[in-house]
Amino acid sequence: MQEPNGAIPWFPGGHTDAWDHLECAMALELGGRDDAAQRAWEWLVRHQRDDGSWATSYIGGGVREDFADSNQCAYVATAVWHHWRRTGDAAFVAALWPVVRAALNFVIDMQAPSGVIWWARDAEGKDYPLAMLTGCSSTLHSLRCGLGLAALAGETQPDWELAAGRLAHALRVHPEYFAPTSRWSMDWYYPVIGGALRGSEGLARLRGRWDEFVIDGLGIRCVSDEPWVTGAETCELAIALHLVGEMTAARTLVRDMQHLRHDDGAYWTGWQFVGGAHWPDERSTWTAAAVILAVDTLSGGVTEAVFRGDDLPEPLPTLAPDDEDLDDVETRGELGCDCDPAPVIAAWSDDELAGRLAS
Repeated sequence: MQEPNGAIPWFPGGHTDAWDHLECAMALELGGRDDAAQRAWEWLVRHQRDDGSWATSYIGGGVREDFADSNQCAYVATAVWHHWRRTGDAAFVAALWPVVRAALNFVIDMQAPSGVIWWARDAEGKDYPLAMLTGCSSTLHSLRCGLGLAALAGETQPDWELAAGRLAHALRVHPEYFAPTSRWSMDWYYPVIGGALRGSEGLARLRGRWDEFVIDGLGIRCVSDEPWVTGAETCELAIALHLVGEMTAARTLVRDMQHLRHDDGAYWTGWQFVGGAHWPDERSTWTAAAVILAVDTLSGGVTEAVFRGDDLPEPLPTLAPDDEDLDDVETRGELGCDCDPAPVIAAWSDDELAGRLAS
């Protein structure tokens, strides 16, 4: 499905975005298709804008949506780190380092005082004051990958270290800082993939909503209130399970979602199990890529090391102040920190935007 210019769209004639494009490039490399992956990298570098960002989507060789998604921009660090861990190619890292540095500098410029990173910035440079739990979880991991690459480049990035620590704290302690999108399964498992929650905390999170999302023999729901299982989310959950030691459950999920596999090797995006139909009517590149990355993780490949965070620095801890320094011990003591229990985004709970996200 790769286009002649190197772009990897969602499906033939569909749009391309930087995050899914990079996921596909990683999968191509795992499959030994370095020629196609190289064209994908060249496309990415050509389309980086002067501020370090990419447009949210491209189609037909041009920009479709010109605002920048912070998580999409950050993911280049994860993909470059994945390439490094697979190949040890120092020349590749040196060539892509300026791209990564510009992208992550753009991303941390979107960090709010609460530690969250705003979802997007428009073409005029105005941030959308909305924090997405899934996107911020992925961005946390990308920042850590960026710090790993900085060490290889012989540079220090203290601003990234501080940003990662503040973001990790928001993810671990302050669910109220994020938009109300808990019906999406990604919000359930991405804090584990992103590294905000691991070990017993990560396992407890995955067990907490298991019955809500997992459909035995089919995979997992994309959203909790629809009879619709999706392949990419199922494979990402398998990665999260593997990271907390649930290897058998992870393998079962990857086997279960194979009903989405087409005879040509592609994968349908999802299955509506009440109506009995594939929906949407597409076999998406990023679903196939998610399968490849999950299988590589479960078999102990480089993707396991990347998402486990091998050789990456842990986020700096946010220290809780002494009780005597707290303005309101009764409410803030429960949080274990001196943060506001609900920053400005809590005001969105009843607005039109929150209503659309929850619908």
